[in-house]
Amino acid sequence: MVEADGYILRIATEKWVDQVFNIAIYYTGARRKWKAGQTIVFMHKTSIGDAAIGYGVIENVYERDELSEEERLECEKYGWKKAIEFKYIIKFEKPLPVKETFLKDLKLRGKYLHGLPLNREQLNAIISRAERLQH
Repeated sequence: MVEADGYILRIATEKWVDQVFNIAIYYTGARRKWKAGQTIVFMHKTSIGDAAIGYGVIENVYERDELSEEERLECEKYGWKKAIEFKYIIKFEKPLPVKETFLKDLKLRGKYLHGLPLNREQLNAIISRAERLQH
């Protein structure tokens, strides 16, 4: 099986969107082969539907028992297993609607986008298209 170059993570709430972009950490229960160097595209439901709102590159992945007590309690509360720490995160000023990407052909919506593995070409297609929107 080919290893993914990255994944889509769909952030459910506005609060968690702020958290990801403020502290560059995403807590997840999704079982994937998270690795340093992978690119993660963040999706969120916006006024224009599901859209890419930014991306980041993984620096470290921590198991729940490696986290602070406060973080562990939060993880247990929501059923999260890992913390993904990012080297950097870029937030798009203008979200890129899913329907304007190759993802529209997959007919996946909402939570079904969460954890979707992407190859380098797919990641580049989404990110470069989103970056063109910003200008």
